[in-house]
Amino acid sequence: MTITGFDSTGQSTAENDLSRGRVAADDDLDAELIALGSSGTVVTRATTSAAREAVDEQVIRLRWRRLLTWRDVVAVGTFVVFAVMLTLPLWLNLDHELRDDPQDQAFFEWMLAHGARVLTDGVYPFFSDRMNYPDGVNMMANTSVLAVSLPLTPITLLFGPHVAFNVFLTGALAFTGASWYLVLSRRFVTSRLAAWVGALFCTFAPSMVSHAGGHPNIVSQFLVPLIIWRTLELRVRGRALRNGLILAGLLIWQAFINLEILFMTAVGLGLFCAVMAVVRRRAHRGDFLPFVRALGVTAAVTLAVLAYPLSVQFFGPQSYQGLAEFVRNFGADLASFAAYSRHSMAGETAIASRLTQNAAEENAFFGWGLIVLFLGLLVWLRRSRAVLTLGGIAILFAAMSLGPRIVLNGVDTGIPGIWALLHRIPVLDSAVPTRWAMAIAPIVGIVLALGVQRAADMMRSQPASRGPVRVAMITAVAMALVPLIPRPMATVQMDPVPEFVTTGAWRDYVDDRHTMVTLPLPDSSYPDPLRWTATTGQDLRIAGAYALLPNQNPQDPSDRTAMFSPPWRPTSGLVASIKQGNPIPEITDERREMTLADLRFWRAGVVVLTPQSHDIELLRTMSDLLGFRPTWIGGAWVWDVRELVDDPDTVLTGGEPY
Repeated sequence: MTITGFDSTGQSTAENDLSRGRVAADDDLDAELIALGSSGTVVTRATTSAAREAVDEQVIRLRWRRLLTWRDVVAVGTFVVFAVMLTLPLWLNLDHELRDDPQDQAFFEWMLAHGARVLTDGVYPFFSDRMNYPDGVNMMANTSVLAVSLPLTPITLLFGPHVAFNVFLTGALAFTGASWYLVLSRRFVTSRLAAWVGALFCTFAPSMVSHAGGHPNIVSQFLVPLIIWRTLELRVRGRALRNGLILAGLLIWQAFINLEILFMTAVGLGLFCAVMAVVRRRAHRGDFLPFVRALGVTAAVTLAVLAYPLSVQFFGPQSYQGLAEFVRNFGADLASFAAYSRHSMAGETAIASRLTQNAAEENAFFGWGLIVLFLGLLVWLRRSRAVLTLGGIAILFAAMSLGPRIVLNGVDTGIPGIWALLHRIPVLDSAVPTRWAMAIAPIVGIVLALGVQRAADMMRSQPASRGPVRVAMITAVAMALVPLIPRPMATVQMDPVPEFVTTGAWRDYVDDRHTMVTLPLPDSSYPDPLRWTATTGQDLRIAGAYALLPNQNPQDPSDRTAMFSPPWRPTSGLVASIKQGNPIPEITDERREMTLADLRFWRAGVVVLTPQSHDIELLRTMSDLLGFRPTWIGGAWVWDVRELVDDPDTVLTGGEPY
């Protein structure tokens, strides 16, 4: 078996059998991995590039002619079943939302509506003023998932963005599992069982299940195995243009799903290829130039296509420069690597809560069983420099994930981590350090697949050891993976979209010159208005936002780090304070003047309050500020403020406006 599916002769893995004694393990990547076990007959190295290319073509035809067997269909089917089982609570209760991260669910429903609007109305895809009016939202800087929202447009239009989100999340897991299985079984190992075990972990690792609780863009990793495969194929001679274009297409596709996953994949692949180029430099000098040529094609095409979108992301309106300092300090607790996620069968919420920032960021949580198995496999497969390189990258990613300062069991040890040297570097300053632990899962999955393959080959080549090897491998894998079996996703009933929105009554107040202002304005604790505007196909424009937006600090104009909400304004701050249960301050004419200025800034046509906690206090406060009481329409309290906003001479006092 090889990392690419072919050995240095150009033969497929099924056509080679090199015993340990015959492997040139010092400088042949393919031979190292073949030594882990294959079947067939020994073939000699091809001496000409023409012969190698002819064999390559034949092998490709034979391999893809057997594209899917019944075993493959069953394996892929299991990933669909597991994805549905994990997300089943969302499907059984369409009036529910994710319990741990409802704000991101509402955000992605809004993004799905944006993608549909791009196709139906032809709106500009990289910026939107449908929320955070008048400043708007930079879509490229906010993981707009255009590569998913555009294809899902028919579902969004027919069934709504809420159902489209369920399809997005379930499909992301199912396609990721199928992709890992097919790539592993075609290019990494010959055993279907080994490929299935590796793909199972890559897809349903604790970090993947954690992010499935609100980040479907992050669990949409079905392109990652394809990118890995096609990157390693760049070294094939005579195909620089074709291989470069294929990889470029995959990179561009992934860029419009999630750039963070693309970046982590690129870093891991770059390190792997660099190390293997050094250790194989003598015996495989001919691989370097074809790889560089194909990589040049990939870089040129990718940069040409992404140049404009990336310029919008980094320099366009509402762009930001790195994440806030407190986010850049989010590191993985060192103890979390040996613990179990709250989403796993063996996990406990109390322990997991102490070791992570929130339920959607449990990026490590491998458990002692898997750590021991992974280290054991590295020792067992130590003859392969490729495997040792993968192990080294995993350890590096683990160290990076600890953040600027190492934390152990919730206590800051004061020991600086290697991220302290990296987190201020451009691009890296937009990465959340704890998520580097998530990048370890694919490495573990690949090593698991290689380990199961080695065990299968031992049982085939040494019948006498079949029983002990089978028992040992099944026991080790079960002890490592069974505690990590994920629980179905936790959901809660969501607040319904008010009839004021669903019936279109809002159209009497909101037009091209006016917006809706909700109480409170949408933010991470109150994302419901995002769902309202998504339900209308984004015809409804709102003030406020839950999105990554640049900080606008008057005391430090140079600070353009990202915030998760618009800059503070007097009215939004007052409403948020009351919503949190703080006392209502004295309503003075100065406060009324600031409120009127805010409404004019937002171009408000209507102010809306739905039933919620502290709604009585919010109703009284806004009525005192505006000088009149609202009207109950379609399940919401409604203040018509168009005359106040449109007439520049209007002044608010303690009585009626005049």
